[in-house]
Order: sequence, then structure tokens, then C-alpha cells
Amino acid sequence: MMSHCHSSLWVNPNPVAVAGVTSLMLLNLKNKLYYKKKKNNISYSYSYSYSYSLSLCCVGLRAPMGFGYSSSCLDDQHQQQQQQHDVVVQDDEDDLRSLLQILPHDLHENLLNEPKRARLLEVILDLGRMPEARYHGELGGQYLRRTVVSLKELEHAQNAVGDFGGDNRAGIEGTLHRISAIKSRKGLIVGLTCRVGRAISGQIDMLYDMLQYEKSILFVGRPGVGKTTVLREIARVLSDEFHKRVVIIDTSNEIGGDGNIPHAAIGGARRMQVTEPSMQHKVMIEAVENHMPEAIIVDEIGTAAEALACRSIAQRGVMLIATAHGQQLENILKNPTLSDLVGGVETVTLGDGEAKARRSQKTILERQAPPTFEFLIEMRQRHYWVTHQTEKSVDILLRGKSPQVEVRRRDKKFKVVIERSKSYDECEA
Repeated sequence: MMSHCHSSLWVNPNPVAVAGVTSLMLLNLKNKLYYKKKKNNISYSYSYSYSYSLSLCCVGLRAPMGFGYSSSCLDDQHQQQQQQHDVVVQDDEDDLRSLLQILPHDLHENLLNEPKRARLLEVILDLGRMPEARYHGELGGQYLRRTVVSLKELEHAQNAVGDFGGDNRAGIEGTLHRISAIKSRKGLIVGLTCRVGRAISGQIDMLYDMLQYEKSILFVGRPGVGKTTVLREIARVLSDEFHKRVVIIDTSNEIGGDGNIPHAAIGGARRMQVTEPSMQHKVMIEAVENHMPEAIIVDEIGTAAEALACRSIAQRGVMLIATAHGQQLENILKNPTLSDLVGGVETVTLGDGEAKARRSQKTILERQAPPTFEFLIEMRQRHYWVTHQTEKSVDILLRGKSPQVEVRRRDKKFKVVIERSKSYDECEA
């Protein structure tokens, strides 16, 4: 039984696409995925499931493409099954053990017996300081013992991990964990950040409808808010459910995990590794020229060359899903290196008549070109997203006004609620 809403507000200029999307969203969507992997010649199986139903309700479609059905359009019966909003794969305990094995033995045992280990975010090992564990949902960290970390313990961890790349990152084969090094001026490792990587399901329902439009989406947000987790699940859904040719550009092996065989959490998506971070833009272009992808997924766009590669890919008609350094759209606009992702900014001098008609100064700022990404999502919190139609939002912001945006969030029962036509200024920080 599906819920009803007062208005329908979801639109696509392509009526064929609308019909397809409408029929899909009126179904009770229920998926269960099983993965298998081999580790040390032992086969591990793990699975996760999610189910949800989205109602388009009154199908008198208007509003710009991709923008919102009403907040009351979610199917309550099936959303109650989604209350476990972050469902970790079943073999997470085995993956966690593989990370803990690189730690000193006493820390390994302490964390294995820690009741909060399912919420473990990262372990910090700094030379001459007490080791520290940090957990999701908690401010600060928790010291794991009273004695400080020794150089010998750091060397043990380094030997267990292996070589670090040019970005001072390394991983553990077959897992999503990331180990980042802090080095002295002489190149000696004096600190390690051992971050737990988990394949988590349940985030895709926050934007499943937007994927139907095959438009490029840029995610921005502070570190740790879950951007890479979302990319990983989008890769799986696009490849396994939408049956698209998906290529992941995995510079630090964060999306597909370490090792030559990518983690099963990315589904059927292919993964191209990058030998050096400075080569990411070349691998992006190589992927388009050599492997005919329909969608490319990239984490951490941060240089002018990468921004230019994004524009080149988008102009070839390839769907692009990426993250960028910044917390909000305005951060991207003011960043001269990345502003091209949202159309760029140029100074324009108006004639007297035009300035008078606009009631503005003669020198104004305008968008320079069409944006590379049609949509931009600000991940303010893990379950609170602000969605922009990039072109409209940029134009309005450059005029000094507040654009209308769409807020996608979870309520206290972890149901997805979509608030349409909300003033940007009124969104939560």
C-alpha cells in the first residue's frame, strides 16, 4: 500500500525517461546482494540487503529535472524495514581483524574486545604519544593504553602494510581500510592514521531517483562525512542495476580497496588504479578513450588538470560522478582551480542601459560556461544533503541572492524525507 501526497514535483524533459522512472519508483524495491571473495585460500561470503519504496504519487510532472517528490511520498511500510540505515556487510569482523593485525598486540586484543568496535572510525599511532581510538558519533578520542607508541611498533606496522604511495597512503589487500603516514623531514614514519573502511549499504536511496537522469553529479563535504562510501555504492548500483559500463578512477584505492582485485562492494564496475596522484587526470582521459565507459567515478578532484579532464569527459556525453575539495557550492565557486566544475566565473562590464535595466552596478560577475556537473550535492552531514541544480544556483548566487534548493535528509526513524524549494539560507549548517 503506497502513501499519497498532495503534489507531484518530479520532472524530466524526456517523456520516455519519465515513464520508465515512474514505473520503477512505484515498485517496492527490494534487493539482496551476495558477494564472495577468497582470502588465504579460504572463501568468505558476505551479504547485505536493503529495501525501500518511493512513490511518485500524482504523476502530473513539472519542476526541473531531478527535483523532488514531496516529503510525504515515501512508502511507510517498506521504509520501516530501512531503519537499519547503515547496514554493514556480514564479514566486517574479518575485515576489521585484518586491520587490527598491524597494530601492537596489546592494542589488537583491546580493540577486539571493545564493545564499540562496530563504530570504530580510526586508530592513531604517533611516535612518543599514547595510541588513540576514535569512534563514529563521539567527539575526541579514547586512549588505548598509558604507554606511548615506540619507533619499533611503528616499524612493525609499516612492515605489515608494505610500501606507501606518493600520497603517503597504503591499504590492506582485499579490504577497504586505509593507512596514512606522517613522515619526518628525513622521510622517517613518525605517525600512522589507520582508518577503518566498511562497505555500507543504505545510502543509495538518498539519490536513487537522480541516477535515472544519467546526469553528472558532484559531491562536496567535509572529510569523514561519507562521500567515498556513496561513490562506492553508486558504482555498484549503476553497474549491477542500471547495467551500465562503469569505470572507477581509484587513485588511492579507497573506492575499490587495495590489491589487484577490487573489493566486491563496487559490484560489476571496473577499476583503474593510478600509479601517482599527479597522473589522475591522464588516467581519466585514458579511461574514456580506451574502455568506452558510460559512467566514470572519481574521488577527490583537486587540480586544474583534473577539472579540465572532467569537462572533457562530460563533453563526450559520459556520466561523471565525483567528489571535490570543499564543503559548499560557494567554496567551489571561489576556488579558481575548481570553479570550472560549476561553470567558472568571469567579470562582465555592462552598458549604462543594461545596468539600469538590471538595477545593478556596471561591473558584475557572471557564469562563464555551462557547468560540468548538472547537479551538486552538499553533504552537510551523513544524513543531511543539500541538492543544487548547479546552473541555476550559481547564477542566483552570483547575483547575491539565495537559490531554491532541495534538502534530502533522514528523519528520526531513518526514513528519507525530501524537502523541495527550500531557501538555501534556511538549510542547516
